[in-house]
Amino acid sequence: MAQIRLQKYLADCGIASRRSAEELMRSGQISVNGQKAMNPGLKIDPEKDKVIFNNKIVVPSKEENIYILLNKPRGYITTVKDVHAEKTVFDLLKGINVKLFPVGRLDKDTTGLLLLTNDGEMCFKLTHPKFEINKVYYIKIKNDIKDIDIARLEAGIMVDGIKTSPAKVEVISRNSDISEIKLTITEGKKRQIRKMINNIGYYLVELKRIKFGPVNLGDLREGNFRYLVKSEIEKLKK
Repeated sequence: MAQIRLQKYLADCGIASRRSAEELMRSGQISVNGQKAMNPGLKIDPEKDKVIFNNKIVVPSKEENIYILLNKPRGYITTVKDVHAEKTVFDLLKGINVKLFPVGRLDKDTTGLLLLTNDGEMCFKLTHPKFEINKVYYIKIKNDIKDIDIARLEAGIMVDGIKTSPAKVEVISRNSDISEIKLTITEGKKRQIRKMINNIGYYLVELKRIKFGPVNLGDLREGNFRYLVKSEIEKLKK
């Protein structure tokens, strides 16, 4: 078998997403042939090299790939494992016994569409910035959002010293008390939208993701989940 990147092998085996696999490697939790594997660029031959995680040999997963859409409520953490978290999104996946990882993250106070899968390759492609997957958010803010501030969002603004990529803004309604907009971005940095809204001088009341690539949240009730249908999976893979 040809050599492949260790992080991809870990993802294919259902250990973690590629990004999380890199974190496991850097923290010294992965070893190859008895040596800690901390270089994210390391390549292995799965037929010859012995990969160890949690004192167990890592082998390819025999489980069928599954794809789930969850309508995440406020107050839940998007994490696989956090000893300090009171509630994680995995507490909502009753009856799911397959190890899954989230496709990107939603912070504790953000609600809406969250994809989860055990398909490491798809997770990587949907979250890597170079693939520029559209993500659409419903946003409610205090006060009437000015045209000049909409233009700033669409042109890209400075967040943590880096200019965001251009966004698309659709105004749903606005008045002196509340404005409602849809914001489409291709990035997904930590708390990015909250910082974008704050940096143009508004108070964010509600943030909800309603679309990820071709997949819509639809009328799925908050706290519930469903399996993606075949046509949705095919569109995501494209």
